[in-house]
Amino acid sequence: MSEHHEMPEHLSVYRRIRRTFGDPTLRSSDARRRRRNATDTETVPYGQGREPAGLGDVLGNLTATMGWDSPMARAELLADWPSIVGAETAAHAEPIGIEDATLTVRCDSTAWTQQLTNMRVMVVTRILEQHPAAGIDTVRFIGPNTPSWKRGPRAIPGRGPRDTYG
Repeated sequence: MSEHHEMPEHLSVYRRIRRTFGDPTLRSSDARRRRRNATDTETVPYGQGREPAGLGDVLGNLTATMGWDSPMARAELLADWPSIVGAETAAHAEPIGIEDATLTVRCDSTAWTQQLTNMRVMVVTRILEQHPAAGIDTVRFIGPNTPSWKRGPRAIPGRGPRDTYG
């Protein structure tokens, strides 16, 4: 080490950038206005405009700023499904996803699928009343999982089983 005091690297980089690009507080008109106002008045903790905010307000503003309102409202909708359709109906119909403003609900029988399809307007109305921020426009009800000849680990392109029957 040399005998003269060497400046830490991060300070030397900062000073070099400041010399090259100038003082950031002098660049924009907004920055100049803020600097002028800061010298005119002294700020006081808890003064006008400096009141503490509650955690709920801060998180609400953060989610709105970051654009998280809709995903959070959709998660609340999925969690609140039994109160939207009722406990008995929720036992036979489970929301499985939301895509392009469409809520997809899997029913455990074709009878429940048909019943809920007939009640679609009522379900969509309740969703819009209770969870308007979710952005749901329509609900799609599908039946139980049935075996498919078109998908799966052993599926191959072509006509499929029709070739072998008949």
